[in-house]
Amino acid sequence: MKNHEIENLEIDLLLEAMYTRYGYDFRDYARATIERRSRLFLKNAGLKYISELIPQILRDETLFEQLVKEFSITVTELFRDPTSYNALKEKVFPVLKTFPFIKIWHAGCATGEEVYSLAILLKQEGLYDKATIYATDFNDAALEIARNGIYSIENMKQCTANYIAAGGSDVLSDYYLAKHNSVIFDKSLRKNVMFANHNLTADGVFGEMHLVMCKNVLIYFNKALQNKILKLFSDSLIYNGFLCLGSKESIMFTSVENIFETVNKSERIYKKIIEDNESQL
Repeated sequence: MKNHEIENLEIDLLLEAMYTRYGYDFRDYARATIERRSRLFLKNAGLKYISELIPQILRDETLFEQLVKEFSITVTELFRDPTSYNALKEKVFPVLKTFPFIKIWHAGCATGEEVYSLAILLKQEGLYDKATIYATDFNDAALEIARNGIYSIENMKQCTANYIAAGGSDVLSDYYLAKHNSVIFDKSLRKNVMFANHNLTADGVFGEMHLVMCKNVLIYFNKALQNKILKLFSDSLIYNGFLCLGSKESIMFTSVENIFETVNKSERIYKKIIEDNESQL
């Protein structure tokens, strides 16, 4: 066998070991991402081969948790992809205003910057007080950062530009306190947010959601896992509920394509138009 074939076999064994031992299923993640992050982890751990890593993560839970963090994608920022927030304000928020209460699932929330972005815009639209936001991720370390709402001040200039582009109607600094080299977001933004560990590859639905947001996550999964998770989102939405994927992902050519209609093509916002029992026919 050639070296790359041996490495592929080692990765298969590693992912199977992680699933069997801990229940974390990375087997359907995009292969290139897993390969790249596995090599980086090996280098940082001072190991040469993945086969050396397998027995160690089976017996060392701390090392396993470090590997999970390496596999977890936490790239995000406040008001990332601001045009998607403009689309939400234009196409989704007016409908949400017709409901007496709103349930939102922000899946794959990472360290929470986009959850706070959404909360700010909901406040400005008069929607926050009747909203409950379920913000989930499988990375506990990222969730802890999200719960605290404390971020580096270094990139606030870019975040402020994003906020303005997203159509924010107030001054962004009104929502946080700058202290030393950090910004701390106002506790009122967390009042209606429930941060929770949820693994999209293994855990169940969040029922009766009016809006599901999951941006820049599906691109890290293969087609089979994308279909599984999109079905999970569909099952979690009410009839006429909204799914927002952002500009980089789509439901085209997936198993749920016929369940939704397109609300905004460029920002991949969809509305569920078929009841769950109809989709089984």
